[in-house]
Amino acid sequence: MKAGKLSTSIFIILLVLIVDQVIKIYIKTHYPIGEVTRMFGWDWARIHFIENSGMAWGWKFGNEGGKVALTLFRLVAVIFGSWLIVKFAREKYSRGFMICVALIYAGALGNLIDSMFYGMIFDKGLHFDAAVGDYVGYGGIATLGGKGYSSFLHGSVVDMLYFPMVKTTYPSWVPWVGGEPFEFFGPIFNIADMAISTGVITLLVFQKRFYRKAETIETQNAVAEQLQ
Repeated sequence: MKAGKLSTSIFIILLVLIVDQVIKIYIKTHYPIGEVTRMFGWDWARIHFIENSGMAWGWKFGNEGGKVALTLFRLVAVIFGSWLIVKFAREKYSRGFMICVALIYAGALGNLIDSMFYGMIFDKGLHFDAAVGDYVGYGGIATLGGKGYSSFLHGSVVDMLYFPMVKTTYPSWVPWVGGEPFEFFGPIFNIADMAISTGVITLLVFQKRFYRKAETIETQNAVAEQLQ
């Protein structure tokens, strides 16, 4: 059972990483930044290629110093997460709990790969320009290989999934935001972001069930030990 849970976790991690990186590399080497394409002709489901220097879902974390700090934090978290996954597999945690942890881990590792290596393996990308004190974009389509646009730890994360399901405005009577545009669902994200969110939300929704199952397994193990 322990080996099975660990094997399932490794399979999920590899699957998420492969899908995430294949899509990112394809988009980056086939689309100019800012390109928008409807999926299957649907207006509410689009490929919208952007790059960001910060956290998941396109959020930012300070300037270049903040980005490096965030990347290093992700690296430490992934290293610690590797130990945790093995530890959880050896203990009483359920398969459902392990799947959630694997999704979170894979998502963190997927975006970490962008931050660590994309600046070195692509010739173009969103990068920090000290002269203007901010991140600047680029023109054309990036190429994999050759001279990188930045250095280790300074790559930007590739996002492309955009689902603007509802576009409207707030009613005029709503305080502070009345008449302002409202969009659901606005963030542009990637497969790694989706894996993290799925894992976290599922853990929050089913935490009691996971905890009860863990308690049941612990009780069964204690009874089995007494009968031996």
